[in-house]
Amino acid sequence: MTTTSTASGTRKLTIARAMAEATAQEMRTDPSVFVMGEDVGPLGGVFGNTRGLHEEFGPERILDTPISETAFIGAAVGAASDGMRPIVELMFVDFLGVCFDAIYNMMAKNTYFSGGKVRVPMVLMTSTGGGYSDAGQHSQCLYGTFAHLPGMKVVVPSNAYDAKGLMTAAIRDDNPVVFMYHKALQGMGWLGTEKGATVPVPEESYTVEIGRASVVREGQDLTLVSLGAGVHHCLRAAKTLADEGFDAEVVDLRSLVPLDRETVRASVAKTGRLIVVDEDYHSYGVSGEIIASVVEHDHRLKAAPARVAYPDIPIPFAPTMEQWALPNADKIVAAFHQMLSQ
Repeated sequence: MTTTSTASGTRKLTIARAMAEATAQEMRTDPSVFVMGEDVGPLGGVFGNTRGLHEEFGPERILDTPISETAFIGAAVGAASDGMRPIVELMFVDFLGVCFDAIYNMMAKNTYFSGGKVRVPMVLMTSTGGGYSDAGQHSQCLYGTFAHLPGMKVVVPSNAYDAKGLMTAAIRDDNPVVFMYHKALQGMGWLGTEKGATVPVPEESYTVEIGRASVVREGQDLTLVSLGAGVHHCLRAAKTLADEGFDAEVVDLRSLVPLDRETVRASVAKTGRLIVVDEDYHSYGVSGEIIASVVEHDHRLKAAPARVAYPDIPIPFAPTMEQWALPNADKIVAAFHQMLSQ
């Protein structure tokens, strides 16, 4: 995990550092904010996103927990319902199965069950994604799983600027927010860091609105929609397509719940073509929802929409097999060529 500066003095942060900075700034101004999870204390988090917090705030506000996700996420729900603002980490999203009841039957529903009398202002942060040969229990994204279930906001940053602003917004939100960060974007070298995720980040506190997508590259011929690491695959594909004479627009969703369907529709209305890129599984997920959001409206598409997503198989351990299955820029370019041939 690194912090760098450009020649002009503008700071660049990794996503991990940006998450830690946002958390520290909120903890300094709001004593109800605290952090719980496995290895979030002196280690600073396996993916670096709580580094430095234990030294500043001590063990009473940065709590290392046993490997008991049901217990500490359930405790966070109780604390949030009683007026605190906990940030709790589920180290790998793949482990949601062992604490699903605390997440979906308590965190997501207590406000509804109480008729709005009990708020649950907590952040559940969790790592997603593969690409480093950690197999089927440690490499999934599961974006669609969380976005499908009502009662929770869901955010997925693609760069450090958005990560800091979305984390600050999530901590201040009176609703439960699931903050899903892709391991390859964290700035941890052993995970194959995506350089495009490390960007200038203001030192002062700020928020990025939850529910607002961003057009990170403008174009006229094709709309590429993605989130997290997929945004960087899209930007590389757009560069390749530009060399071929095509002008691709790239939309970074940033938030799945709420979902900014209008920005997607406006882009597709302009380009007439749509490819959705998602590292989550192909079926019943984000890619299908985005395409439905477009085709349910009266858009005159120039070609059938397409998706580049993870095939409906368990994630392989063998590096060559895993890379075969993951989305990448070459697959996006190939999907566009196929679209033109229709």
